[in-house]
Amino acid sequence: QVQLVESGGGLVQAGGSLRLSCAASGRTLNIYVMGWFRQAPGKEREFVCAINRIGGDTSYADSVKGRFTISRDNAKNTVYLQMNSLKPEDTAVYYCAASPIGTIRTTGNDYIYWGQGTQVTVSS
Repeated sequence: QVQLVESGGGLVQAGGSLRLSCAASGRTLNIYVMGWFRQAPGKEREFVCAINRIGGDTSYADSVKGRFTISRDNAKNTVYLQMNSLKPEDTAVYYCAASPIGTIRTTGNDYIYWGQGTQVTVSS
């Protein structure tokens, strides 16, 4: 139905930057919101940010606001996550997710489709 593929993860030192990409394919007309979640070792998966595919509204977790920027390219069915001023606590597996709900939600239960995840490691 819908396939999400993340890319762009890697190892970076604190203060550095990374840009993640998530390409969606399949029946993407049913997707209204795309977002990013992350899961650090030993912790639960948490909401990072999301964007409305149509209106462009965004939402960010307080922990990343001002450092991360989510953007979209609807023509390419792709969402991006620009991560600046990275901190060691940003280390996690980052997952792209897609939701058929027309407004941004911050719980993973509202997202139906998920990517495979990409590892982001920030060293001190």
